[in-house]
Amino acid sequence: MKHDVKITIFLIFLFVVTQFIGLYVVNHYSPVRVLQGGQIQNVSAPELPYGLETPKIEKESDYRIFFYGVLIAFMFAVLVLFLLTKFNLGIVLKIWFLIVITLALGIFLYAVIPQFKYSAIVAVAIAFPLALIKMFKRNFLIHNLTELFVYPGISAVFVPILNLWTIIVLLILISIYDMWAVWQSGIMQKMAKYQINTLNIFTGFFIPYASGKLRFNLGKLKKKEKKKKIKMNIAILGGGDIIFPIIASGVILKTGAKYLPFGLPPFIGGFMPAIFAIGGAALGLSFLLLISQKKKFYPAMPFITGGIFIGIILSYLISVLFLY
Repeated sequence: MKHDVKITIFLIFLFVVTQFIGLYVVNHYSPVRVLQGGQIQNVSAPELPYGLETPKIEKESDYRIFFYGVLIAFMFAVLVLFLLTKFNLGIVLKIWFLIVITLALGIFLYAVIPQFKYSAIVAVAIAFPLALIKMFKRNFLIHNLTELFVYPGISAVFVPILNLWTIIVLLILISIYDMWAVWQSGIMQKMAKYQINTLNIFTGFFIPYASGKLRFNLGKLKKKEKKKKIKMNIAILGGGDIIFPIIASGVILKTGAKYLPFGLPPFIGGFMPAIFAIGGAALGLSFLLLISQKKKFYPAMPFITGGIFIGIILSYLISVLFLY
């Protein structure tokens, strides 16, 4: 096991909590699907704030068009991130991250605070100082706490423009990219080290900790000796490993009933496979953390994607076996 048991459990706990927060936020911004006259109808949902309104999906082929758009946006973001890292344009990266984090936190807060005329302004007014602290002060509590809400906010932008088949293809492609970026090119490690060592930030969960032996020795050190630099272990989980499972479970929540065989009520029909997808993702991540070795890097998305697919299949089989 790469990390201490307590740290491993805590990392999985943060991952699962973020997934369920994401499910809530995505559901808040998704049209409510109800049965009317024997047919599933969509009831309008609150629009995303800050000019991020969801484009209208008029036919199934629209999902394919938006899927290509998501792929292009992802490749462009990776390319820009790589170039900014390569040319050491840290201030540009920080400004970019600041804007994204502020908007994402604003989207989350807009979904949970009472709705009134200036809700969106209040939400972003709370989000901006949190984003500033996160970006320019190394506060691990604020960093990890805001991570719980940043990825649900981002996910709410992408879920409405994807369906089950496009998210399946997207998960496969992202998993292939993750394996290449970690095992082949090493680009993922380089960008992560640049963020941590140069920018003092990290896009994902970041948990520094001392091993059991080091903690014991720290207790024996004199005060003046404690000022010496001490090498700490770090447990990290990248932002992509958090956000794509949220998008997947959100898409499944939105469209799950459509692909189940018995015309279940939309909330139940989508909610059950979404929960199974989250459980599968958590199990996939847990398996990786259990088999991983110290001082080695691993792509998490292939394991998480495999768990999501197992969860989807299991939910479908259960619906066939027990609800027929």
